[in-house]
Order: sequence, then structure tokens, then C-alpha cells
Amino acid sequence: MKRVLSSMLVASGLLLGASLVSVSHAQGVAKPDAAKGEQLYTHGDTARSIIACITCHGAAGNSTIPANPNLAAQPHEYLAKQLGDFRPKNAKTPPLRRGDKGANTVMTNFASALTAADVQNIAYYLSQQKLDPKTAATATHKDTVALGQDIWRGGLPDRNVPACAACHSANGAGMPGEFPRLSGQHPEYIAEQLKLFRSGDRANSDIMHDIADRMSDADIAAVADYAAGLR
Repeated sequence: MKRVLSSMLVASGLLLGASLVSVSHAQGVAKPDAAKGEQLYTHGDTARSIIACITCHGAAGNSTIPANPNLAAQPHEYLAKQLGDFRPKNAKTPPLRRGDKGANTVMTNFASALTAADVQNIAYYLSQQKLDPKTAATATHKDTVALGQDIWRGGLPDRNVPACAACHSANGAGMPGEFPRLSGQHPEYIAEQLKLFRSGDRANSDIMHDIADRMSDADIAAVADYAAGLR
């Protein structure tokens, strides 16, 4: 039993493609500026064809559109890494984060227009914001609560799926600098990302691919809905 639990915890240590290295340090970028991040997030930059992030992700990162994730209160380093993963490394290498069937998402164009400083500033600004309880998603499927809770708290040991709480914390707040917040996140978005991990179209976490590959659609739907209701 101890060996099984140890294996589960090690596997869960890289949930959702978290980065343990500060992107700003690795790229030698100056200390992030939240004010500049807010300006770019809220107004964009027409001179550089950068659309305001608020258009899709809502005021202060609180999205009201299920297909677009809430970004408020997400770890700075995590957000910066994800923005980087939407961009292709070169003309021959596709982005690590892609959509259904390997197609680039709209985020590829948006992220590619940002400088390293822009990425850090926007990510830092969003990390300072608070999840709005009025617009945050909630759990809505009472019939799957038990299954979702079991997966969140204990995983699926028979399929070597670790507990989500091991890395995203019991209340879904995530771990600063490492793992994203999932509480209040749109369940539709969580489910979509797990399926993209499973298919390999989102290729920025081998561990998450392996975990999602062991989950059924029913498992994914249940835990996604449960996570949305955590606070």
C-alpha cells in the first residue's frame, strides 16, 4: 500500500503541465509589472494587433464563457508557461498546446504577438486578481458528485490515476508557482483539457497524458464538475 501511495504522489507531482522553474528567471526578463499587464489585458495594443484579453476571459480574468477559462488567481509561473506553450518554437515545430485534432487554437496567434515581458506582465497581473464568486462556475450534476469526489480525493487506484487533490489541493486552489487553480473553473473547460491531454493534442505534460488516458468520459465529466464546485 505504501508503494502504491508513493507512486500516486510522484505521478501527481506534474499535474496539468506545471513548471517548477520561474519563466522570468529563465528568460532573464525584468521584474513583472502588474500595471502594464492590466493595461495590455484590458485594452490590448492595436499597434501590434494584440486583442484585449478581457474580450474572452472577462474582467480581471473572470470569464463568463464556459469555453474560455477563468484566469484570475492562477499562479504567475503557470500562466506564463502556458502562454509560451501556445507558441510554436519554430516554423517546423507545432505548439505544445493545440486544439482538437492537432489544430492550432486562437491562442497561438494571440500568444505569438506577445513579447517575453508582455507574457510576464499579463501573467503577474492575473495572479494578483481574485476569483469572483458571482461569476465562478459551480457543480451542477448531483448524480455524479460521489464519483467526482472519489476521483478528486482518492483517484482511481485500480487504474493508477492519482488523487487530483494531491497537487491541486483539497479545495482546488492549486499550489502557487506550480499547479493551477481548478476551483470555480468552468467544468466544460476542465473536461475539454483532460480530453486534449488524453488525445495528445495538448502535449505539454506527459504525466497528464498518461493520467487522462486512464480515465473514461464519465470519469472526466464527473471530476470536472466536482472541481468547479470547490471553494
